[in-house]
Amino acid sequence: MDETIVVVGGALLSDGRLLAARRSAPPELAGRWELPGGKVEAGEAPEAALVRELREELGVVTEAVERVPGEWPLRAPYVLRVWTARLLPGSDDPEPLEDHDELRWLTPDEIWDVDWLDQDVPAVRATLPHWATGTGTGTGTATETETASASASASASADGHRGERRP
Repeated sequence: MDETIVVVGGALLSDGRLLAARRSAPPELAGRWELPGGKVEAGEAPEAALVRELREELGVVTEAVERVPGEWPLRAPYVLRVWTARLLPGSDDPEPLEDHDELRWLTPDEIWDVDWLDQDVPAVRATLPHWATGTGTGTGTATETETASASASASASADGHRGERRP
């Protein structure tokens, strides 16, 4: 019997914008965008895993705010669950430290300007109502970190593989 392994994704919201992270590896996913996050370790609460993963991948101090309803299959036995999150006061600005080569803050009008990983598309769609109502939003220090728009398109497998840290 396969045990489900939870991968947490962070819908990091700040100043009315959502943070998207562009994958740098593995090659079949490089250049595509995702909600940052990673695997929940044994004995770890999903919210704690999200805070840890965002710290490791982006160098930020955050808190998980609210679970986005839904669960999205990745490659077996992994499933993606998403939380809205916010930067805590005093946090550094997000930087692509691990698994990513670019970050971009997206407004609601720009949300589909990036080439999301196939498995992140329904999760991003499910996040939109939370974003529109302000759930999980907060002010943060990240307004200076928006990077130049880059339309990246790389062929990616649809098998749900998300790299070493995020299956």
